[in-house]
Amino acid sequence: MDIDELIEKPYWIVDILPEQVAKNSDGQYFAIEQHYLSEPQSSELRRKYANLFLKLNCYYDILVLDDFAEDFGCGELNPDPNKLVNWFVGEYAKKCVRLLIRNENTLIVSNQDDTYTTVYNPTERILTLIRTLATAEGLYVWKPVEQS
Repeated sequence: MDIDELIEKPYWIVDILPEQVAKNSDGQYFAIEQHYLSEPQSSELRRKYANLFLKLNCYYDILVLDDFAEDFGCGELNPDPNKLVNWFVGEYAKKCVRLLIRNENTLIVSNQDDTYTTVYNPTERILTLIRTLATAEGLYVWKPVEQS
């Protein structure tokens, strides 16, 4: 499968919130989202995602794709842990980090300007593991309402 095929598959969200916020919510979602996307909260959040993926890499080979890669031939397999963290946090942080668990055809996309990460086509085993790792980082995993 290529990237375009994987992003058409069912997906789950890893997020700072335990469920999707309703469109007509009385709260101030967008103001709070901007708070978390500002420093120092943004770096703290991105570090949580880096930690989650480092731990996931203990169980699976992970191919990290370049920002503009169109296929799976332009990535780095099991990068050095410090390098992976630097892609999430600091002066070398990428705007988009895409991770592929090749043997499972699972794609994970984390954008620097989002408070969530998207997991496409996860197996039950990967989803269970991501849920456990996310909980340890104070994050939540949920399925968007429109897919239910």
